[in-house]
Order: sequence, then C-alpha cells, then structure tokens
Amino acid sequence: MNPTRSGELTRKTRETEVCVSLDLDGTGKSDIQTGIGFFDHMLEQVARHGLVDLKVHAKGDLYVDGHHTVEDVGIALGDVLASALGDKKGVRRYGFAYVPLDESLSRVVLDLSGRPGLVFEAAFTAPSIGGLDTQLVREFFRGFANHAMVTLHVDNLRGENAHHQAESIFKAFGRALRMAVEPDPRMKGIIPSTKGLL
Repeated sequence: MNPTRSGELTRKTRETEVCVSLDLDGTGKSDIQTGIGFFDHMLEQVARHGLVDLKVHAKGDLYVDGHHTVEDVGIALGDVLASALGDKKGVRRYGFAYVPLDESLSRVVLDLSGRPGLVFEAAFTAPSIGGLDTQLVREFFRGFANHAMVTLHVDNLRGENAHHQAESIFKAFGRALRMAVEPDPRMKGIIPSTKGLL
C-alpha cells in the first residue's frame, strides 16, 4: 500500500523526456508544459475534474510531430498512477462519467483491474485541434491504459466540434478516474476483488 497515494517519475528516451508527479488526494492543481498547447489544456481538465494534483513537464521531438510526446506522457502518467495506487486496498476500483460540452457528449468507464485494455470510439470531425493531431488522443489513452494496468472504455457518443469532442472526453476521464481511485470507507484495508489481487 502507498500511504501517500502520490508518485513521480522521469522517463527519458531518445525522443522525449517526460517528468510527471501525481497526488491522488489533491485539489485539482496542475502545472502542465508539453509544448502542445491544446494537450496542456486537456491535461489541466484531467487534474481539475479528477481532483488530483498533476505536474507534467515534457520535452519531445515536436519537429517530427507530437506522437512521441503525447504517447510518452500517457505512458508516464500510467506508471505514476500505478505507483500511487500501490496494492489498491480500499479504493472503489470502478469509475464512470458522462460529460457533455455543448453538442458533444462523452462517456468514460474505467476499471483498476490490473489488466490493460482500451476500447476507444471517437470519430473526430477535424484532423487537428490547436496543434494536437486528433489521432493522438487514442495514443495517449493507449499508453496510459497499458502502463496503469487499467481497463478503459472511451466513447464520444456525439459531437460536431472536435474541440468539444476532445474536451468532453478528457473531462469524463478525469471524473471517472476520480471515482475509481476514491477511498471507499466500507472497503478499508480490503482489495476490491474476490481474487485478492488487482
């Protein structure tokens, strides 16, 4: 068990250097610098709506494109979440949220299962939003799910504006994460699985 429910790490590759810190019992504060403005805005939504304190500083090969940076931030965030959760005793385990943003509606369902998996359904109406290739939204969540060892379902149910589609997804993700990692007083000291392990 991790009594502080927080963690930090630096991930260095030939393509990126990503530093992430996360406090699951925060207040929604964020310090995000990835070099991709819209991606920064989306990560701020995760912190605010997830009520986690999140710091992400990333330097990547943006002269190529944003792929390595966005994917590696997802990987690093997943690793830090896994560390912050420890053995997962006493958490709710499951989280879900529906979030509208004007004409857009997204649903995110999350299970701290110990088994990585992503189902992602979003037909973005534009190829890019503020410097973020919309294809990379999936890559962020794939990297996160694989390294956090969570099962994650992300669905944009409707939307006409790509900014609204993405923002409703990230807000819903923050809300679902908040629910899943929240301590459940009735599960104190108990791993929420009949297997006794997550």
